[in-house]
Amino acid sequence: MKNIVNLFSLLTILFSLLLLNSCVVDKSESAVGLTLIPPASITNQVNLDIRGGIKNTTEKDKKYDVTIYWDKETEDSKLYETTVNVKAGKVDCVKYILSTQNRVGQHSVILVVEDGVNVYKMQKPIEVLDSSIRSTQKIEGAFIGFYHWSEQEGKMWNPTIKNLTDNQWKEVVHSMNKLDMNIIVIQESFRNQYYVGKHTIEQDGYQGKAFYPSSLYKERMPITADDPIEAVLQQADEEGMNVFMGVGMYAWFDYTKGSLDWHKKVAEELWQKYAHHPSFYGFYVSEEGMGSLDCFEKDPQKKGMRQQEVLHFFKEFKQYCYELAPDKPVMFAPNGWGVGEAREIYPQLLENVDIICPFAFARMPQGDLTGIEAVTLLQQFCNNAEAHLWLDLEAFLFDDKEKYLVPRPIDEIKKDLLLFDTFEKIICYQYPGVFNDPEMSVRIGEESTIQLFKDYKEYLDALK
Repeated sequence: MKNIVNLFSLLTILFSLLLLNSCVVDKSESAVGLTLIPPASITNQVNLDIRGGIKNTTEKDKKYDVTIYWDKETEDSKLYETTVNVKAGKVDCVKYILSTQNRVGQHSVILVVEDGVNVYKMQKPIEVLDSSIRSTQKIEGAFIGFYHWSEQEGKMWNPTIKNLTDNQWKEVVHSMNKLDMNIIVIQESFRNQYYVGKHTIEQDGYQGKAFYPSSLYKERMPITADDPIEAVLQQADEEGMNVFMGVGMYAWFDYTKGSLDWHKKVAEELWQKYAHHPSFYGFYVSEEGMGSLDCFEKDPQKKGMRQQEVLHFFKEFKQYCYELAPDKPVMFAPNGWGVGEAREIYPQLLENVDIICPFAFARMPQGDLTGIEAVTLLQQFCNNAEAHLWLDLEAFLFDDKEKYLVPRPIDEIKKDLLLFDTFEKIICYQYPGVFNDPEMSVRIGEESTIQLFKDYKEYLDALK
């Protein structure tokens, strides 16, 4: 009798598991992702870019029914539905652009994907703010560098930042969230202080050093933290934040074939190593560049060559990242200089770049467009391409004598926040060493960083 009871219990458990498996994501079957661009909060003057990624990891073609809902799974709340056929081992991305004009308030986007056996569900929150302008006029994210590339510029924080532990990097993330900076851009995952056209990497091999335990390149940056990327992602998961993975540094402004091949390998390793984190938001290419997209070349022929390299790089890199994670955006951060010289290039570039996040509008070169003129032109390019224009606000100044970076006065930061009111998101360079939570266990940078934290918190509270 006891054996019969045990057999019945086992059969009951097996039957329950079969029922459960019919409505729960089976990672061996498919992978589904949901990304909102922008994340977290926007004004009702900005459209919401909703992306549902599907990866068919089976050996047979599959059909997926995809539905996107607003707040709840009812017919009235349905935003969009479609059916996609995904070949074995391939991916697809369902994209829906939502006007938020009449959707003010706290909401959630729900993605439901059905393949006839399994039901996959994902949900993301979004706050829509009532406004007459596109910008929220807040800093909603920041770059973080695990060690500043220039000892001169990073003089006030490099001696401290290199000794941060993994737990102290978690403190940094937590303190960012106190200021509603819920987007983190990891500036780079490797350090290699060379420039395009001035290195021999293709002949001598890549000599850069990793900020994380890499299987591709064993050399490590001399910092205390074992894996600061893992620490940042862990804390960001807990705080509901969004992290761009900095794929770089191969060499500054370098978009050659050698750089492309290197970026593909590193992006795949970073995805395989950290994709399980819900906060992994997208890929950021660390190499930066000129707004003219010519990689600071002076010779007209070389300028054209570099522009074509940039176009080819992002076409190939975007496709590669798409195969890894079809809903994850790729972001590029050139400065704002010379944008008018690349009027014919940007429409092509933005076919393969989801987010442009330019900087240095407050220090445009003499004879160039004004900051506002450059922003207006970039916004036009992005509107035509259904791409996204964010601002990398410089929250620092250069010291008058030694040219190291110091916190920018709050009045100047507020001036830019109010002046550049068309950006759908504003992030800043950078958080550690420029802002400092007084409750941190260690101060990164000079004492004025604490004052900036307090001043900005006061500005933020006044907006609420």
